[in-house]
Amino acid sequence: MGQKIRPTGFRIGITEDWRSRWFANKKDFGILLCEDQNIRKLIKSKYHYAGIPKVEIERKPDGGEVTVIIYTARPGVIIGRKGANVDKLKDELGTITDKKIDLKIHEIDRAELDGQLVAESVAEQLEKRASFRRVMKKAVEMTMQAGALGCKVQVAGRLGGAEMSRREHTHKGSIPLQTLRAKIDYGFAEAKTTHGTIGVKAWVFRGIQSKKERAHGTYAKKN
Repeated sequence: MGQKIRPTGFRIGITEDWRSRWFANKKDFGILLCEDQNIRKLIKSKYHYAGIPKVEIERKPDGGEVTVIIYTARPGVIIGRKGANVDKLKDELGTITDKKIDLKIHEIDRAELDGQLVAESVAEQLEKRASFRRVMKKAVEMTMQAGALGCKVQVAGRLGGAEMSRREHTHKGSIPLQTLRAKIDYGFAEAKTTHGTIGVKAWVFRGIQSKKERAHGTYAKKN
């Protein structure tokens, strides 16, 4: 059996922070967990073209306010003209949870260094019937040019409309998956093609956590 683990979960508390930050008793835990999932699902489906790799959720101990932090490559799409879209989004999120919503939007400067955005970009091009080999090679090259120390892209499914599904990958540089101090950004996306679903995985190596970061217990923040 393969000894594989998702790089993000493997590094939580070391170079990665939790995506949801709150505490609840046994009775309320399941309800709040479903709320978090529904909040993320709504944001991703409504603004799927805004380049949102992750959504972080924080809750106050008294349960009175929910802080939703959206990381996006195109903040203008979510904010809208004079912030009109923000108020609409707050109202929609308010239907999921009856608590007050505090919305924060963080811009991602270099989308090429975000594993989730790289995977979603490849999946989007595969849906437009682009050659999978050319798309993978281009994605890896762009990521390396942006300053990554290593990048790997893997696709699996009925590639090129073949009868038998298979797995192909391309990589450049180093991807030290077993080194916990390594800042590995991982992303997964699915391309819905006419021949079936193609899964896309992307790994981006952005450097080793410094001794100073380890001493202060700070997490590696995305650029």
